[in-house]
Amino acid sequence: MVIDSTSLEQRDVLARRELGSFLRSRRERLRPSDVGLPATGRRRTPGLRREEVAVLAGIGVTWYAWLEQGRAAGASHQVLAAIADALRLDPDEREHLWRLSEIPMSDASEDQTEQVVTGAHLRLLAALGPIPACIQTAKFDILACNAPYRFLCGDLDAAPPEDRNCMVKLFLDPAWKHFHEDHEAVRTRMVARFRSAMPEHLDDPAWIGLADRLRASSPAFARMWERHDLSSTGHTEQTVRLRDDGPVRVMLTRLRLETAPTVRLTAFQPVGEDDARRLATHAARHADAPAVTARA
Repeated sequence: MVIDSTSLEQRDVLARRELGSFLRSRRERLRPSDVGLPATGRRRTPGLRREEVAVLAGIGVTWYAWLEQGRAAGASHQVLAAIADALRLDPDEREHLWRLSEIPMSDASEDQTEQVVTGAHLRLLAALGPIPACIQTAKFDILACNAPYRFLCGDLDAAPPEDRNCMVKLFLDPAWKHFHEDHEAVRTRMVARFRSAMPEHLDDPAWIGLADRLRASSPAFARMWERHDLSSTGHTEQTVRLRDDGPVRVMLTRLRLETAPTVRLTAFQPVGEDDARRLATHAARHADAPAVTARA
């Protein structure tokens, strides 16, 4: 993979901006009492002041301000650890901080279906029926799915390829508002997963383009995005509502593909006997459709 110096420079600029935005969001959520400081005077901005974070971390105020402004690079692990302690970052947030600071390049071309999804994968998807299953990237693009998954909420294949993405569906497709029983919680978790994965893709126009599109089109996404919430794992048990067959409790099982570590096969396993019957009825309704479809 050949990367020119311009691409590297642009990636570094984006990484520094993302790091600064993340640090600012973590600083603004803290109150002085959270870190053992007295609340003195009236504050014009929410949360801690930059100088308070700098003092807590034992670093220069100017240098910390440069970090938040995206003007500083090359922070040592010791300095980052001190900032993480000062901002009371949890384990997921600490990992996110390291990734933003070092930005490993991603070699996997996960969006090229013909290289990632093999014939064996497609046969497995077909064999899993009536259990809905799909192959999905870390960006939530659906590369392939079986018929039960395709028709979970309308017809996924009726959407243009760029809209066969769970984030797009959850935030921009009105039909999906009623698909999950806990719609807002599902959206919150997915944004947190997307945000956690973003540091490794700051040089990827597809990732940046999706974030920009959702921020411009969905105020709800924009609000969640600016919170900088993080999560490295997805929720396992959910209740989905099938249009003709009612609510179904499912356990989400995710398996990594050997052809691309960031791509996963996700299966919706029924929790109880009634759930299994409803999924079987749902699959039977679409028995005439192709057993599996892949993204062109």
